[in-house]
Amino acid sequence: MKTKITLFLLFFVFLFQVHAQEKTNATYVGKVGSMIHVPSISSRTDLPPATTKEQVMQDGRASKNLIVPGKDPQIEDDYFVRNPDKMEQLLSGRVPSLVFDAAQSSSQPTDPSIGVGPNHAVVVFNTGFRIFDKSGNPLTGQVNPNPTIFPNGGCCDLTISYDNAADRFIMTFLGSGAQIAVSDGPDPVNDGWYVYTIPQIDDYQKLSVWSDGYYITQNSGDTNKIYAMERDKMLVGDPSAQVIGFPLPGIVTSGFYSPQALNVTNDNLPAAGGLPIIYLQDDAWSGVSQDHVKLWTVDVNWVTPGSSTISAPVELITTPFISVFDGGSFSNLAQPGGGADIDALQATIMNQAQFRKFGDHNSALFNFVVDTDASSGELAGIRWFELRQPSDGQPWTIYQEGTYTAPDGKHAWHASMMMDVQGNIGMGYTSMAGPTTPDPTTKRVSSYYTGRYANDPLNTMTIGEELIAAGNQNIPGLRYGDYSKIDLDPSNDKEFWFINEYMNSGRKDVVGVFQIAPNFNNDVGVVSIDAPVTGTLSNSETVTVTIFNYGQNSASNIPVTFQVDGGAVISETFAGTIASAATAQYTFTATANMGTVGQTYSITAETNLAGDEDTTNDARTKSVTYLEPNDLGVSAITAPVSGTDLTGAENITVTVNNFGGEPKSNFDVSYDLDGTVVTEVIVGPLAGNSSTSYTFAQTGDFSALGSYNLSAYTSLPGDSDPSNDSTSVVIVKQNCQPVGDCSFGDGLTLFQVTDINNPSACEGYGDFTNLIAVIEPDSTNDLTVTTGYGDQFLRVWIDFNDDFLFTNDETVVNNVVIAAGQGGGTYTITTDLVIPPGAALGQHLMRAKTNWNGPVPDDACEETTFGETEDYTAQIGVLGVQDNIFDENGLTVLTLENNNFDVSLKTVNYSGAMNLSVYNTLGQRLLFKKLENNGNGYNYKLDMSYVAKGVYLVRVGNKDNGRVKRIIVK
Repeated sequence: MKTKITLFLLFFVFLFQVHAQEKTNATYVGKVGSMIHVPSISSRTDLPPATTKEQVMQDGRASKNLIVPGKDPQIEDDYFVRNPDKMEQLLSGRVPSLVFDAAQSSSQPTDPSIGVGPNHAVVVFNTGFRIFDKSGNPLTGQVNPNPTIFPNGGCCDLTISYDNAADRFIMTFLGSGAQIAVSDGPDPVNDGWYVYTIPQIDDYQKLSVWSDGYYITQNSGDTNKIYAMERDKMLVGDPSAQVIGFPLPGIVTSGFYSPQALNVTNDNLPAAGGLPIIYLQDDAWSGVSQDHVKLWTVDVNWVTPGSSTISAPVELITTPFISVFDGGSFSNLAQPGGGADIDALQATIMNQAQFRKFGDHNSALFNFVVDTDASSGELAGIRWFELRQPSDGQPWTIYQEGTYTAPDGKHAWHASMMMDVQGNIGMGYTSMAGPTTPDPTTKRVSSYYTGRYANDPLNTMTIGEELIAAGNQNIPGLRYGDYSKIDLDPSNDKEFWFINEYMNSGRKDVVGVFQIAPNFNNDVGVVSIDAPVTGTLSNSETVTVTIFNYGQNSASNIPVTFQVDGGAVISETFAGTIASAATAQYTFTATANMGTVGQTYSITAETNLAGDEDTTNDARTKSVTYLEPNDLGVSAITAPVSGTDLTGAENITVTVNNFGGEPKSNFDVSYDLDGTVVTEVIVGPLAGNSSTSYTFAQTGDFSALGSYNLSAYTSLPGDSDPSNDSTSVVIVKQNCQPVGDCSFGDGLTLFQVTDINNPSACEGYGDFTNLIAVIEPDSTNDLTVTTGYGDQFLRVWIDFNDDFLFTNDETVVNNVVIAAGQGGGTYTITTDLVIPPGAALGQHLMRAKTNWNGPVPDDACEETTFGETEDYTAQIGVLGVQDNIFDENGLTVLTLENNNFDVSLKTVNYSGAMNLSVYNTLGQRLLFKKLENNGNGYNYKLDMSYVAKGVYLVRVGNKDNGRVKRIIVK
C-alpha cells in the first residue's frame, strides 16, 4: 500500500511539473510607437516648473477589488505577529546619514520614486522631477516632465530607475500610452534622452531592468499585461527597437493588476531569459482557494519575437495572510486625531520587486500590505518575502517570509525593500499611530526604516525601527502613496536611498539615506539579556546575554559586564570569536541576587571591547520582576461578539492569565451571564507569566434580542491580587428585521412627508426604500403619521453619514407621543421633522419606528412592543436636471440561488463610475466595488454565500447620490 501511495505522489508531482512547464506564446509583436532625441537639461533655458495645482490623480488604481464577503473568515491574527523570533527588532539601527525634503507636490497621491547613480540622485513624483547631487544639493528646480523630457504630452505617474550595467537612467511617464526616456549618458543633467512611446500601456506602468530587455507591467483589462522592450537598441537610440506583449495566463485578480517584473539591483546581470513576474493571490478573492504567490517566467527571442513565451504560473504557497481592508475600498487607516482614513494600498505588490545574484544562489525581494488583526479592527503590517533559486533559470522557492509590524501598536505599510552587496536587507516604510498607540497625535504619517543582516534568523526584521522623518500633519484626503521606492548607491553597493511621502507643513517627498552593512571594523554590543526572566526568582539567578558583532572584523575575547539596580559591576570575558554580523550567547559565572518577592530589578549588561568604534550600541537594560506565586485572572472575553446571528448555544471563550510566577493546574474559571454562573476547571498546567485561551464546555443563550452582561473571572484561593481576576463585556443581539406585532391593531398606517404619502397595512418590517422624500437642507417639515391604536411613541432617524447605523445625533423626530393614554382606534398627528444645519446633501436611508406605552429605544434595530419599523429614502436637497441621474426603476436586487444576488442600477444621462458597497447591520463595510457602465447601466453578481445569515444593506451610487436596498441572507 505504501508503494502505491508513493507512486501516486510521484506521478502527481510529475503532472504538476509538466503543467508548470507549459508556455504561452507572445500575444503582441511590434515596434516602439516613436523615438525622438531630447537634448540635455543643462542645454535648455526656461525649464517649465512642475505643476503645483492641487489635484486628486484619476488613475486606474481606483478600487476594483473583487472580493467575496466572508469567503476568507479570519480566526487568528497574523502568524508571524503571533510568533515573533526573539531577535525581532532587537538590533540597533543607525540614524540616517542624510535626510532632505526632495519635492513638494499637491498631487493626491505624489507617487514618489528615486534612481541613484554614481554621482546623481533623480527624484520623480506624479507631476514633476528634480535632480540632486549625492550630498542632497539640488541641481535643478522642480521641473515639469512635459515637455522638458516628454514633448508628446502626458499627465502623471513618473517612475525612475538606474540601469547599473549600462550606467543609464530610465524615466517613464504616462500619457498617450507609456513614454520611456533613456539617458544617452550617465549624467542626467548634461546628457540627452532617447524618448520612446508604447501606446498600448493603460495605467500604473512599472519598469524593471533585466539582462535582455526593459520590462513594463501595467494595470489593464487588456490581453497584454506585460511588455518587453529591446533594451540594447533603446540604449543607443534605435527607433526600430521591438516591443513584445504577453498575457499573464491563470492570473486571478482583485480587479487591480499590480504584478511586478523583477528588477536587477546591481550590475551583475543574469543570463538572458527566465524573467520572473510575481503577483499575490488572496483566498478572499473569487477563484483562489489558498493564499499564495503566482510566479511566471518570460523568455524573449528578439530574432523571432513571435516565438517568445511566458510560462504557466507556478503557485508558491505562503503562510496565510489578510490583504483585504474595508471590503476593498480606498478608505482604510484612521489618522491620529481625525481626518480622512487613508489608503492602505491593498492587493498591490509594492514598488519594486528586486533581483540579485550571489555566488551560490539568486535572490528576489518583494512586499505587500496585510491586516495583522483578524478582528473587525485593523493593524497594517508588511508581509515581505525572499525567494531563491540555485542558479539562473532554475525553479524559485520561498526562502523566507515574515510580517513586520511597527512598535507601539503603529501601522506599517507602503514599503520598498532591497538587498545590498552583503545580502543585508533594507526596508523603508510608512508608519503612523494605530488603534492602541499611546499619545497617537504625536505619531502622524512618517517615514522609517528597518532591516536585517544576511545571517540573522529567517523571517525576521532584526533591526529596530529608525525614524527618517516625522510628519507634522495628517494627509488631506484618502489618497496616499501609491508607492515609495528604495535604491542602492552603486558607488559602494551598501547605502540605501529611500523616498517616501509625508506631510511637513504641506505634502512633500522625503529622502532618507541609511546603511545596514557595517561602517566600522570593530564594533560589538549586547543586544539582549536572555536570563533571568520575570517569574519566580532567587538570590542566585543566572545571567545570560546575547552579543552581536556590528563590525566588519571578527571579534574575540570580549569584556562583558552586568550590574543589578546600579550596584556592583560584574566583569567577565567572552573568550570565543564572533564573526561579522553574527551573534553569540554568554552566561556569566557570577549570579545575581533577586530573591525578594514582589520586587522589580533593573539589569544592565554591556560590552567593553578595546578599540570599539561605536559605543552607543554597547549596552542593554532589562527589568524583571519576582512575581507573587499565586495570581490568576481573566483578561479578555473573545467570544461571542455582538451581532445579528447570535444563537441559543454560543461558545464563550476567554483569555486566562497566570500573572504569578508559579505554574497552576486544576483551577476554577467562571462566567456570569446576566446572573447565571457557570464554573469549570482548567486542568493546565498554565506556566507562570503566561496566558491561554479557554472555551467553556457550557454554552450561553443569546437568542433573544437585546443586551447581555457577561463577565468572567478566576477564583484562586490565596490570590495575591484580586483586582485583575475578572473582566466584563456587554454583548448585543441585534436584528434589523424586527417582527411587527399587530395584535392591538396597526402600529403605523400612514407615513406622509413631502413626496411620501404611504398608507400601509401592518407589515411588520416594511422595506419602502424606493419611496423618496425630497427635503430641503436646514429645514422644518410637516410629518403626518396615523396609527391603529393609541399611546404610540414615534421616532425617526436619517442616516446622514451613510454608515447604515442610526445614532442619536441622526434623530429627526424624537419620540413624539401619539394619542397618549388612549386605547384602540385610529389616531393622526402632524409633527415637525427637523433637518439640522450642515446635514449632508444627497440620498440617505430614513427609518421610522413606533413603540407602545414607552419611548422608542436608541437602538434602531431593536424590536419594539406592538410597534412597527419602516424604511424610506430621504433626498436632502432638491434634485436638479443634472442631479436626477436615476431612472424610475432605480436599484433592483434579484435573489438568486445559494445566497447570490443580481444587483442592477439604471441611470439617465449619466455613464460615470458608480460605487457598490455592502454593509452589515453593525455598519461594517464588507465589500467595496467600483462599477463601470456597461452601456445598459450597472450590474454586479453579488456572492453572499460565505457570510452569516441575516440582514445586509446594498448601496450603489456616487458620492452625491445613491440607491439603497436591503437583502436577507438565509
